[in-house]
Amino acid sequence: MSDPVTTLMIGDIVGGVGLRALLAYLPALIDEHDPDLIIVNAENAADGSGTSPRQADELFAAGADVLTGGNHTLRRTPYHELLRTNPRVLRPANVPQESAPGSGLAIVPTRAGLAAVINIQGAVFMDASANPFSIIGDLIARAARETPRVFVDFHAEATSEKVAMGQYLNGKVTAIVGTHTHVQTADERVLSKGSAFITDLGMTGPHDSVIGVKTATVVNRFLTGAPGRFEPAEGDVRIQGVVITCTPDGRATGITRIDHACA
Repeated sequence: MSDPVTTLMIGDIVGGVGLRALLAYLPALIDEHDPDLIIVNAENAADGSGTSPRQADELFAAGADVLTGGNHTLRRTPYHELLRTNPRVLRPANVPQESAPGSGLAIVPTRAGLAAVINIQGAVFMDASANPFSIIGDLIARAARETPRVFVDFHAEATSEKVAMGQYLNGKVTAIVGTHTHVQTADERVLSKGSAFITDLGMTGPHDSVIGVKTATVVNRFLTGAPGRFEPAEGDVRIQGVVITCTPDGRATGITRIDHACA
């Protein structure tokens, strides 16, 4: 029997505190899980909104293979050049700006052969240029021409939309994971046709907060309606995500949550 193929997927990095935590602890996670592929959602690494080229370089140097994004990926203009030139840096395939730089699909080499990563964005309570259900089939077909191991980061707000996408893609991809809401869900499982699924990976960042933002700012906004600058918090920093195992032909055999407290 072939050895299982292992993939580490890390939930949304929030702010410098989340980035520093992942850079510090990723070597230990690599030693513990020995992943063949590491996928990191980095869309909020730069002060809670967007990503910088320097941060991307640091993540790749630490061991990340692919960086996925979301609705804030295009927020910082210097990152656009990286989207154009580095095929391992993704933004959702259906971001509202149809002429946006970059791609929503990456094919990358790993120790176990090629793997594909797809990044798409939800349409419920979010802006998208196309219905994610209408475009995902073409992306999977393109990926499947290269490899049977296909991982989908579905950056979406609504739980129902994420669960529906999981069921829709069951048996068509290795894994479908949700990102964006910054709250790790407890529904990780291998679906009936062999695809791993979780509604949300969670957040790599400060959990003594309101989904990563300083609590007082957000509570005051709910109380008064007054705008305030959303700044990343600092306390209870955790790294969240999942470890997925699959067979070489892409059928998922397990999915386990990670919720690692950082000193």
